[in-house]
Amino acid sequence: MQQEQRQLAAILFTDIVGYTAMMQQDEQNAVTVTRHYITVLKLSVAAHHGKILNDYGDGSLCSFSSATEAMRCAIEVQQQLQNEPMVPLRIGLHVGELFFEGDKVMGDGVNVASRIQSLGIANSILFSSEINNKLKNQSEFKSVSVGRFQFKNVDEPMEVFALANEGFVIPEKKKMEGKLREKKSSRKKWLAPPVIIFLLAAGFLIYKNFSSGTDFKGEKTIAVLPFEIIGIDTSEEYISDGITQDIINNLSKITSLQKVIGWFSVRSFKKTTKTLKQIADELGVAAILRATMEKHEGKTYIIAELTEVSTNKQLWGDKFDYESNDILSIQSNVVGKIVTALKSNVTPEEKRNLSKHYTENVEAYKFYLRGRNFWNKRTRESFDSAEVYYKKAIDLDPEYALAYSGLADCYALNNKGLSSAEALPIAKAYLAKALSLDSNLAEVWTTVGFIQSHFEYDWIGGKKILEKAIHLSPNYPTAHLYYGNVLIFNGDKQQGIKEVKKALELDPLSISINWSLADRYFQIREYDLSITQFQKTISLSPDYIEAKERLSLNFLQKKLYSQAIDVITKLPITVPERGLLLSYAYAIAGDKLRAKTELDKTLGEVSNPPPSFNHYLTQAYIGLENYNKALTLLEEGYEKRIIFMVGTKVSQLYDPLRNEPRFKALLKKMNLD
Repeated sequence: MQQEQRQLAAILFTDIVGYTAMMQQDEQNAVTVTRHYITVLKLSVAAHHGKILNDYGDGSLCSFSSATEAMRCAIEVQQQLQNEPMVPLRIGLHVGELFFEGDKVMGDGVNVASRIQSLGIANSILFSSEINNKLKNQSEFKSVSVGRFQFKNVDEPMEVFALANEGFVIPEKKKMEGKLREKKSSRKKWLAPPVIIFLLAAGFLIYKNFSSGTDFKGEKTIAVLPFEIIGIDTSEEYISDGITQDIINNLSKITSLQKVIGWFSVRSFKKTTKTLKQIADELGVAAILRATMEKHEGKTYIIAELTEVSTNKQLWGDKFDYESNDILSIQSNVVGKIVTALKSNVTPEEKRNLSKHYTENVEAYKFYLRGRNFWNKRTRESFDSAEVYYKKAIDLDPEYALAYSGLADCYALNNKGLSSAEALPIAKAYLAKALSLDSNLAEVWTTVGFIQSHFEYDWIGGKKILEKAIHLSPNYPTAHLYYGNVLIFNGDKQQGIKEVKKALELDPLSISINWSLADRYFQIREYDLSITQFQKTISLSPDYIEAKERLSLNFLQKKLYSQAIDVITKLPITVPERGLLLSYAYAIAGDKLRAKTELDKTLGEVSNPPPSFNHYLTQAYIGLENYNKALTLLEEGYEKRIIFMVGTKVSQLYDPLRNEPRFKALLKKMNLD
């Protein structure tokens, strides 16, 4: 018996629209059209390293090793078939597993690609969310969601996307027909437009909500998943993401809620195929909010559903429809419903904050959301874009406190190419303006406390401010992280680690918080815990250079020199700190000559070092026992307010300097003596 073979592939399914009618009307023309189609298909599939697995005459099944090649082939085929004799072709794409038994090709991937293709019209390219996820960061492909569909013999509804590049047709959802599951109850066949479907679904949710008699008794822990957008151009995704974040931020301020998962974790589940149970287990929550957002004729429609995961019981479900100017009310309305469903108490002050609009200008709000969207990308270029959009928001509304807060973060946490000493006064001016407009913003107080403690070394004052921020927003991860830092850097290791762990509990998939916990373990000399946590961080973000740098330091402290050097030498040679780490590693391993050679080489090659360069250069000089130069660099770090200075009191890297009078004087200036 021949063994079954399996492979994962990008699957392309084609079909000539109206082929049977074409044959009946003009057989010779149909043959000419078919020949043109087959010639183009064979050449294009071969050019993009694909295979034609089945040829059905008026259609075909093809496979490719990548979604990119499959889409490029689909585009090329459709473009060439617009030449005479024109071929009315529709194409469907999906990623799935293929089964081969002799000459037979089977598998769910084939079925799904076929069903997606069946929804298309001439000169359209439709594809699954799996394909979209693989291509969404490639600028050559533009996509738009055309809705969710329940296909025959497919268990879960699937979202389908259309290629929106110039020259291609995007089918209207209300006119799309294909291999869909039949409606069970209908004497008369009819196709409802999107809004009617939306209202019917919403009505069911409301009925279910009031008829089920919900009684939530579990932990008051919740994750709000990114809103799923339907029929909205992906260029406006920042709006749905922004509303999701606003809901999370508002929920974080409710004292009676035990845990509200942060944005950097829930965004990992955008367009996920995981079940609610899998998501809840990964995030450690009892309830999950899902929502869809759809636009139609100037209105925004939202269906939201809150589920108790352990029982799969709906705690609350509702539908909202908004005119464009009402978008400012969405998050406060949804948050109020969630709090009621979770049986949570809300103080009068919290209730006032929930109903607050930080701007009444819709366009200013959109600029702010776009700015925050760029800020969340965490690159130098995106920080510049964030600043531009925050300023546009302020141009439209000069009293928009959150936009000033965003600008402050651009300078306090990124520095905008300036030294901290130069950037911080600008950040503080923006913070003062934000507080003059609204003194109850936890985000603002968190940044104020961060600057006051981590850069100005007013540890007592910074600690009090961060406590205020946590009081205003008990589930704000960043406030707990900075508060934990203050405790650790001043010697309260146990309580400090507890606070950093709290931050990670609130945002368990945040790369920066995972890194921070690993680094704090390193600071308190728990090397095994630090190594494990850094390895977890790298598994979440394989290209995270700073995590690999700090991992190597752990190996060095454990005298695992070969492992440390292996990690360092695998860093890209373009990383400025690479040579300094190697120098330090060789020095403490006992090879001072090689350490000096590596240091001199690095100093000769790096012309424009980043702020972290000072920190690693200090280590290199300590390894070479050149304490005078190391102390000079530390004093410069203090004057320039380099962030790495915060660990001076506790870090083992500075142990050889602790009896030096200049080092003791430095600790005193930093209020760490």
